Amino acid sequence: MTNIGFRILPVTKRPDKNLIKQYENVVTPHISDNMNRMNAVSSYLRQYHKEGKLVGTAFTIKTRPGDNLMVHKAIDMAEPGDVIVVDAGGDMTNAIIGEIMMNIAKKNGLAGFVVDGAIRDVAAISNDIFPVFARGVTHRGPYKDGPGEINVPVSIGGMIINPGDIIVGDEDGLVAVPLEEAENILRYIKTQQQLEEEILQSIQEGTINREWIDERLKQKGCEVLITTSYI
Repeated sequence: MTNIGFRILPVTKRPDKNLIKQYENVVTPHISDNMNRMNAVSSYLRQYHKEGKLVGTAFTIKTRPGDNLMVHKAIDMAEPGDVIVVDAGGDMTNAIIGEIMMNIAKKNGLAGFVVDGAIRDVAAISNDIFPVFARGVTHRGPYKDGPGEINVPVSIGGMIINPGDIIVGDEDGLVAVPLEEAENILRYIKTQQQLEEEILQSIQEGTINREWIDERLKQKGCEVLITTSYI
């Protein structure tokens, strides 16, 4: 009998390490743009570490709010380069991770934490470059009773994340790239990067064309009572 709600599953598919490496050079706005701006983690989850980018493979945990027993188990199970992604229901009553767990994860070569819930020991975390994203902070510690599940689909800040998805976090926020779409999305991103480089160059050269603004206003039915000129 399957013990739904209290079980540990494996990660059945993982991204190629070279693919992960390529996402290290990609910003979250470009990822979001190429997923129709729909696949993004809520802005409530923010960066707490001092600096640095989060890129890695999702190792997911769904836990009872305020309990981190399964998170401890996941830290011991996860492979180097994995991101511990915790669905704690967005609850802020008890912290799910703190300084000790961060240091164990760092020692194990993990890539970082994403916690849809609270953390603590922010003074230590904010002085470290080990990536930690969370919903908020509380001094109250967690319980260690369970239940919970490891490597199941989770909901983080309104986004569904599956084990093996690619997690990217930077100053603009967090996104998760579905593993089966990661290579195609990367190709779209490279096209966008090239286009934006050309736009930035045209700004410097003074050749940028801004006529699209008036064209769009006309399409939308805006009444323009002044004359617009471009320099």
